[in-house]
Amino acid sequence: MTKRRVLFLCNANSARSLMGEALLRHLADDRFEAFSAGSEPDEPHALTLEALRKHGLPTEGLRSKSLDEFESETFDFVIVLCDKAQQACRDWQGEAGEVLSWDIRDPRLIGKSDAYEQALLEIRRRLQLWLPLHTSD
Repeated sequence: MTKRRVLFLCNANSARSLMGEALLRHLADDRFEAFSAGSEPDEPHALTLEALRKHGLPTEGLRSKSLDEFESETFDFVIVLCDKAQQACRDWQGEAGEVLSWDIRDPRLIGKSDAYEQALLEIRRRLQLWLPLHTSD
């Protein structure tokens, strides 16, 4: 069975999209290949990595990547996690079977200590609802 390819996209690729990548690998690595990128990539935020580790998710190999790294690649799904990245997704030269918009608040802008964990839990909830709909038996 061919794994379906999923790209998580947000502005900085320092929190939400990295969380999506790590979560999908954890929840369905046997069925999906997960990637993440940012329209204006920054370094992975320390609180992102801390939230992932707290929930038992591996962080090895996670790095911020530019959307340009995936130019001309094909994905079954592109999941855009912020409104800011919507335009970058429209301008992107890659190919996406389906583009989904999940506007998750940027934990960097919330200013609460648990904002990163809340973002992680919200992405997990959405993936847990989405996965059964896109997994063939």
